[in-house]
Amino acid sequence: MIPEENQPADKQSHVDEDVGMHPDELQQHLHWVQSVLAHSRAALEEADDSGDSDSEIPALVLPTPEHTAELRAQLDTLHPADIAYILEALPLEERRTIWNLVKADRDGEILLEVSDAVRESLIEIMAPHELKAAAETLDADELADLAPDLPPEIIDDVFKSLSSDERKQLHAAMSYDEGSVGALMDFDLVTVREDVSLEVVLRYLRRFDELPDHTDKLFVIDREEHLIGILTLEALLISDPDKEVSEVMRRVPKVTFSPNDDAGDAVQAFERYDLVSAPVVDRSNKLIGRITVADVVDFIREEADAEILNQAGLREEEDVFASVWDSVKNRWAWLAINLVTAFIASRVIGAFEGSIEQLVALATLMPIVAGIGGNSGNQTITMIVRAIAVGQIEQSALKRLIKKELGVALFNGLVWGGLLGVLAWWLYDMPSLGLVMTAAMTLNLLLAACAGVLIPMMRQRIGADPAIGSSVLITAITDSGGFFIFLGLATLFLI
Repeated sequence: MIPEENQPADKQSHVDEDVGMHPDELQQHLHWVQSVLAHSRAALEEADDSGDSDSEIPALVLPTPEHTAELRAQLDTLHPADIAYILEALPLEERRTIWNLVKADRDGEILLEVSDAVRESLIEIMAPHELKAAAETLDADELADLAPDLPPEIIDDVFKSLSSDERKQLHAAMSYDEGSVGALMDFDLVTVREDVSLEVVLRYLRRFDELPDHTDKLFVIDREEHLIGILTLEALLISDPDKEVSEVMRRVPKVTFSPNDDAGDAVQAFERYDLVSAPVVDRSNKLIGRITVADVVDFIREEADAEILNQAGLREEEDVFASVWDSVKNRWAWLAINLVTAFIASRVIGAFEGSIEQLVALATLMPIVAGIGGNSGNQTITMIVRAIAVGQIEQSALKRLIKKELGVALFNGLVWGGLLGVLAWWLYDMPSLGLVMTAAMTLNLLLAACAGVLIPMMRQRIGADPAIGSSVLITAITDSGGFFIFLGLATLFLI
């Protein structure tokens, strides 16, 4: 049996979609699932060691019927996002075991919550009829998010099962570019007319089993579905029920979006105006959907994850439990580039072998020059990439940014380079070595400043992602440049 202390404290009888779970409690659930699977694995290994079983231990660990029932009951109480978290934290075989215990009618929601890499591993083990059933439980905008990962024949089958309106919505959602407002847009909203009373609106809302998530306002439209205003829930609840919608609605919404607007612009608007939801309209001001704070938060998280991966030279999000080959394919490109740049740096050092042989102190000091330059360059590049992402700088600011960063680099070079120069003088009793150290540090920081501004700005100018491989490039420049500057100055003035 599983030790009592490993079991989650309290089991709810149902899933509350609106209440999240404290991270500590979620960790407790994860540890409990892991302990059940570990117990099952240990039992199989014990039976194998004792000779009770002639068969090999299967790759797919199947818990005992008792444990299976406990796992199913526990999974039924968890939010889809929490199940997704648990699946992402399990190795492939154990992930498959847990996935097979999840209720089929929740597969679609969970597939939306897991990372792209984990979603691929789950889709690979699902039968076509399971994929079709999972997709059919989703709304049009959710299905559009999942569609790129599904086989084309599954999408065709699901499309045929949709109503005419749902087909139009799915076509619209899939037609917008990734990173646009249309790609984040939600079609689930509540609309009312301006010529009805608030009492009628309240009666209308009571007919819903539940309101769409993040409903803070109702959208007022005319007979042609043109947006003419918004009615906040606050105004609906505190105003006289006998008043008409037109009397209390806000005729000019604070913010509206076009489906082709950049999602980054929507993020800034939601942050600036503390929005919960906002309407999306076409060119004729016809209401076609809305964007919610949940969509914005998901976009921010995805962009932040992508930026971290891009700076490290990774092409896409990686499943930490993926096969060796899948991980190699994701990492090899920028590692190959890094290998080339490292070889160039080694050749720079090789060109000054004679100088290093005559003054061994150079070998111990040159990594400091290169390392500090790399750190400084990464600071600059991170700041510039972030400023580009939030729309704070344009190409016209290039000269001003370079001038500012050169000033920062010059100050840091003279201060910290001077300190290192004094230390080098003290360690090797060579004042001239200290001066070379200070000069090399200053020059390499100036090089790092220029590269830190130019790399992301030039990549943006050519339409590339400013963050991709930036840390690899800046490290290559400051390593080779730092070695060349330091060893070159030492050869000129010390040898």
